[in-house]
Amino acid sequence: MLALDDLPTLHDLGTAARNAWGLTFGDGVAPVRRTPSEQLHSGHHRDLHRFGPEPAADALPVLLVPPLAVSTSCYDLRPDQSLAAHLLDGGRAPYLLDYGDMDAGDRELGFEAWVDDIVPEAVRRISDLHDGADIDVVGWSLGGTIALLTAAAHPDLPIRSVTAVGTPIDYRRIPVIAPLRVIGRVTTERPLTAVTRLLGGLPAPIVQASYRLTAPHRELFKPWFVARHIADTEALARMEAIDRFMAAMPGYPARVFHQMCSQLILGNALAAGEFVLGGRTVRLADVTVPVLGVGGTTDVIAPAAAVAPLAELLTASPYVRFEAVPGSHLGLVAGPGARDTTWAVLDEFLGAVGGRPPKAAVTDAADPPRADRNSDVPVLS
Repeated sequence: MLALDDLPTLHDLGTAARNAWGLTFGDGVAPVRRTPSEQLHSGHHRDLHRFGPEPAADALPVLLVPPLAVSTSCYDLRPDQSLAAHLLDGGRAPYLLDYGDMDAGDRELGFEAWVDDIVPEAVRRISDLHDGADIDVVGWSLGGTIALLTAAAHPDLPIRSVTAVGTPIDYRRIPVIAPLRVIGRVTTERPLTAVTRLLGGLPAPIVQASYRLTAPHRELFKPWFVARHIADTEALARMEAIDRFMAAMPGYPARVFHQMCSQLILGNALAAGEFVLGGRTVRLADVTVPVLGVGGTTDVIAPAAAVAPLAELLTASPYVRFEAVPGSHLGLVAGPGARDTTWAVLDEFLGAVGGRPPKAAVTDAADPPRADRNSDVPVLS
């Protein structure tokens, strides 16, 4: 006869068997669940979505700007790891831009397309939906770069604030790209960009492989992680969500990649507070709205030290706040601990610039949650 103490063991064995089957032969250990959304507008690299039902009249609109070559699921990774759902629960009206896939036909698209056209159009469209209200713009990684440059280039836009999460400003402070900068001093960006010009851009498989290389420990220890957590469905679901996120990464258009190499990585233009777009210079000193910058203390793609100079360059902004919080690159915006770090800081910031008290206070982030540590497989830096 089985003792009661044996039941948890049998339960774990059953869970382990189901998880092993799901990972090996099935569709995974957990279904993909997204926050309900509605597509409001369709266009070339500019699909606009709104999360949740028709917003209340007093709901403040927030536009989520994704980076290039990244799946929009970064803002809605899975339940409890969704910034979109968090904003919705806080009474705001979150919107999302979706650029779709990139192909060789997009080779001539540069940052100008987003800064001068795609993002401004979305901002104006959302403002019209809210009777001319100003929009809070939130961008992660290069999405933050696009948001900042848009605000600088178009001070007439109805933008109330900009938040840049994991957005590098000083590329000299990113150790993982130091070898590229050393090589680039001799070769310039031409060897890399000549190939991407030929291909029409940087293909998605290369983007995905490059992202994986920023966290080699994750790929190396993944089998051990799976074996150790085979009965922990939640841990495996987090791992699975990141795998799906990486597999959905599109590529970079050739012109965007050229601008990244020449101006950001090698030229380190943003550290000087400027970026050349379409023959004109856009300056961060021309941003005139409140700005929040968030950097991750365990982020290897955009370390907090590379994000922090933002505060020194936005000289025309009436309010600039920078916060360093625990988190890897993706973990900053979608990690299990983001609710108590990045999202809490964002709540406080949006409450301050909007004249509303924050709905959540910033918690003590001195000790990063386990899932945000570099040694943990689910989180990708």
